Amino acid sequence: MRKRFPSLSPSAYGAGWPARKRIALVAAGVAVLLAIAGIVALMTGSGNGHRAPDTTTLAPTGSPSSSEAAPEPSSGSGSVPKRPQISEPVAFAKAAAQMLWSYDTRTTSRDQQLSGVHAWMTGESAYADWASVSGQIPDPVLWSRMADQDQHATASVTEGHYPSAFKQALADDPSAITKAYIYVVTVNGRQQIAWKQGGGGAEERAVTLAVQCRPNHDCTLAAIAPSVTQ
Repeated sequence: MRKRFPSLSPSAYGAGWPARKRIALVAAGVAVLLAIAGIVALMTGSGNGHRAPDTTTLAPTGSPSSSEAAPEPSSGSGSVPKRPQISEPVAFAKAAAQMLWSYDTRTTSRDQQLSGVHAWMTGESAYADWASVSGQIPDPVLWSRMADQDQHATASVTEGHYPSAFKQALADDPSAITKAYIYVVTVNGRQQIAWKQGGGGAEERAVTLAVQCRPNHDCTLAAIAPSVTQ
């Protein structure tokens, strides 16, 4: 029987965090997300998408620190793609999800992964919840063990949409979005994972992102939000 190794994906890391903690920074000062927060908590509980592959063979030895500092830009980004120049929220969220579900421990260190992902974040500290995003990346020990197995993953996106709770809140108060221009988008897709000696597997993925798309500016990533797939 082939061993299975943990995947670097939002559904595998940080899934048990309380929804209130994950969106606290995004919700601050953003009326539309404040309206959504209560609805989201009721709809999603503490889950964040589909279950990850069985990780009992190589279980994490610890969780990433929720207060991990932003990486130094000089560390490079390895295989992490550069943030695209996209100004439409759903299109950007789809690109961001694909980025989060893809990695290559053969060519990219954990510091490079963090640096590459951080480059997608909004520069507005009031709305950037870096902890919710960096929490998706395994701790240094686990990343090293994944690298020992040459673990890497690619991803494809099947669709992205505004959750019904977000659309309803926006319909109730259209002007609320104009303070921070934070949009909530749920993305669904598929992740293909591979490692040494022909090991591999694939599974469905789902993640809900908070993205900032101010008028006449490219979109940026603000946070990993609770999963809402309606």
